[in-house]
Order: sequence, then C-alpha cells, then structure tokens
Amino acid sequence: MSRGVFDLKSRPVQNRTKNNSLDERALAHLRKNGSESVGELYDALKARNPSLTEYETTDLVWRLDEQGKAEVEDVPPATKSVREYLGLWERNLWLYATLAVSLATVVVIYAVPDVFPLVAARWILGSVFVLFVPGYVTVQALFPKARELDGIERFALSVGLSLALVPLIGLLLNYTPWGIRLTPIVISLTIFSVGLSLVAFGRQYRLSVESAAAGQLTSTSIE
Repeated sequence: MSRGVFDLKSRPVQNRTKNNSLDERALAHLRKNGSESVGELYDALKARNPSLTEYETTDLVWRLDEQGKAEVEDVPPATKSVREYLGLWERNLWLYATLAVSLATVVVIYAVPDVFPLVAARWILGSVFVLFVPGYVTVQALFPKARELDGIERFALSVGLSLALVPLIGLLLNYTPWGIRLTPIVISLTIFSVGLSLVAFGRQYRLSVESAAAGQLTSTSIE
C-alpha cells in the first residue's frame, strides 16, 4: 500500500487538490457575498458539495486565515443586557477567575493560620495575585478583543506588566500615611485588580453591543 506524502498537518498529497478547489469556492463565495458566519459559509458550500462536513469547513476557515486570504473575527453573541452577557460563562471565565483569586487571596491572608502546610496557600495565591493578576487585567482592559493577542503573548505581557505595576503601586503607597505595609498593599492591589477587571469587562460588553447593533454577526471575511 502506498503510504503517501504528508505535509505539516498530516494531509495526504492527494487531498491538496480537493482542498485547493474547496478554498477557491469559499473565497469566490466570500468575494460575492462579503462577510459571513462560518455556519452560513458551510451551508453555501454544502449545497454544491453534499459530502462536506462541519469539521472540514472549520479547517478550511482556519487554513484561509493562516494563509492570509481571509480574516476570522470572534464576534460575541448578541445579548440584551449585562446580566445576560455575564451568563456567557466561557467568554467571561477570565473575569470570574480573577475575582475568585483576588477574594481567595484576601481570605487566606487574614483568615488562614500562618502555619505549615496551610501557609502554602498564601504563597501560591499570593504569587499569582501579585505577579500575574494586576498585569493580566491591564492587558484585558487594553486589548479586549481575543484575537488581538494570542495566549502566550497575553501571559508574557501580564507577567511583565505585573512586575512593573506592583512596585509602582508600592512606591505610591510610600508617599501616603499608610506606608508600605501588608494591609495597604493588599487593599490597593485588590482595588486595582477588581477595578480594571470591571473596565475590561465593560469594554468587551460594549464591543458585543456594537457588533450586534451593526449587524456584524460574522466570523469570516476577505481581507
């Protein structure tokens, strides 16, 4: 049996012609109709190719995006209120995680005894609270769109900004009557983190409202 030759995505060479033909039909359809959702593109292509699957369509969309032939935009679902938008757990998981870490850090600092192994919770949560959360919420507020930065870029920028912001907050506290002590630092970082989390959430919700108002319920568009 012939093994065939595989490219980086483990596709047989004989599938390339099929992929190219499908890509060309998709691009022609998008040029004619403009931006469309992935579902709409799938329905249009399936009408001419009944054997086409949703997985193949998704793979096609990301392939065109990687090649720079199309742009994939993550458009949030249309919601009627902030409460309804908060119900999108997967989209707002970062917000709930940030608030949970901030609250848990305050609790373990003031409610958990300073004895081993319980003190380990302070070390772990305190490290995340100081070295990651402040920078992360800042990145979320500055770059509310998911595709503006990838995961590695967000992580690296979050750590870097935290290392810059926390000393700055400590420096400002040094010129206040409270000084650089545990309670003022915890309160300041909590207010900073929660405040910027709400700012970031507000920006993301506004983008959702604007997209719905403009009727931009699209996921694929020609560059």
